[in-house]
Amino acid sequence: MEILMTVSKIASICTMGANASALEKEIGPEQFPVNEHYFGLVNFGNTCYCNSVLQALYFCRPFRDKVLAYKSQPRKKENLLTCLADLFHSIATQKKKVGVIPPKKFITRLRKENVADILQEERKQEKQNGRLPNGSIDNENNSPPDPTWVHEIFQGTLTNETRCLTCETISSKDEDFLDLSVDVEQNTSITHCLRGFSNTETLCSEYKYYCEECRSKQEAHKRMKVKKLPMILALHLKRFKYMDQLHRYTKLSYRVVFPLELRLFNTSGDATNPDRMYDLVAVVVHCGSGPNRGHYIAIVKSHDFWLLFDDDIVEKIDAQAIEEFYGLTSDISKNSESGYILFYQSRD
Repeated sequence: MEILMTVSKIASICTMGANASALEKEIGPEQFPVNEHYFGLVNFGNTCYCNSVLQALYFCRPFRDKVLAYKSQPRKKENLLTCLADLFHSIATQKKKVGVIPPKKFITRLRKENVADILQEERKQEKQNGRLPNGSIDNENNSPPDPTWVHEIFQGTLTNETRCLTCETISSKDEDFLDLSVDVEQNTSITHCLRGFSNTETLCSEYKYYCEECRSKQEAHKRMKVKKLPMILALHLKRFKYMDQLHRYTKLSYRVVFPLELRLFNTSGDATNPDRMYDLVAVVVHCGSGPNRGHYIAIVKSHDFWLLFDDDIVEKIDAQAIEEFYGLTSDISKNSESGYILFYQSRD
């Protein structure tokens, strides 16, 4: 048995080497981007989702740059973020242009910690050990946590507007988000999904709105719009829906077109930079018929071409091939390769 396993590993390594050289040939030495590396990630058993998200984040350049800058700071005790920085640094400094790397240290840490929480805790420690710019020590433990560079890159703001249908008074409440989850329908587009996200909802019957002006519950209109557009917009498509008649979650393999360029039309009247243009930079794709059966891959844009990352396999694909990941036009129960998480980066 051990001999068979050894033979299998040797065959796998040979396959990886063949894939690597094939990719280099396909891109060509003159077209291969300077200081860029394309490395697949080893699957340690059901880690394809993590691998796909890691690849997507690595090719979100603002995020990659911040993680690599974090690596260059004075050494901190090991945590999820230092493991991520070590992984990104290892990819970015490889002598070879293409290959495979094992993200084992990061995977081991993943279930224990959260990157944003680590950064906020470090910011808190720095403030406790030093002084604020005005010379006073920060003793306000109840103040909201300071935004970190993760928030600076991914965080946007929604405004929840509610209009009383009796007195016409409009109240609004802002809330921050790091990603937007949108419902999907058959044969639609991301723009349609975002418009649906911001559709006006009528609050009536037992769901009436308590109006401060009327001092009583009234019928009202409610809608959610984007007030602050993030640097990188992460969109999560709600492809897994609980079916009462089946008593389980089912995948919605609906065809949802996600364009290479995107402008948000569901912005509020006081939104900052509402005409901001976004370019698609990465997609995490679910392959299969349900949430408990299937596989995840990532497609990413690097410089002027697109790559497909399937764990340890890396392939160059045509931009037209992206249409294959929109989803199916019919039966929701069939196997499909459907866009699940989209990453759009602003041009500015």
